[in-house]
Amino acid sequence: MAENYYGSGNAYSSETVYSSSTTEYGGYQESTIYVTESVPPPVQQPTEAEEYEKYKKEEKHHKHKEHEGEVAALAAGAFALYEKHEAKKDPEHAHRHKIESNVAAAAAVAAGGYAFHEHHEKEEAEDEAKKHKEHHHHHFFGNN
Repeated sequence: MAENYYGSGNAYSSETVYSSSTTEYGGYQESTIYVTESVPPPVQQPTEAEEYEKYKKEEKHHKHKEHEGEVAALAAGAFALYEKHEAKKDPEHAHRHKIESNVAAAAAVAAGGYAFHEHHEKEEAEDEAKKHKEHHHHHFFGNN
């Protein structure tokens, strides 16, 4: 005979065990063993409101990253133009300035690509938030 009781995170089971040792009355002796083991709580699915908030937060995150990429592209592009100007102005070190200009131009292109990537990630998060917005309602004054 075995019983199981599942509560909040714990499992309880009792088991009746019969042993063949004789007592002063003869026959079998009954004893109960209690076993407690840990059971993980059930995984709860997030609500529509929680999903909406999650995607709005993700959208904001990607928007900030997109702006960082734009600023980096702008700064690298400006530095590339500056170095190109320095190459003309300082012919003695022109080769060095041309190399720095090319490296800065490559960095500007890479930063622009990163901004473009983050822009698309932001759009995906917007789309997901819109899917979950249909079921997201604020109950400010206690009325439905």
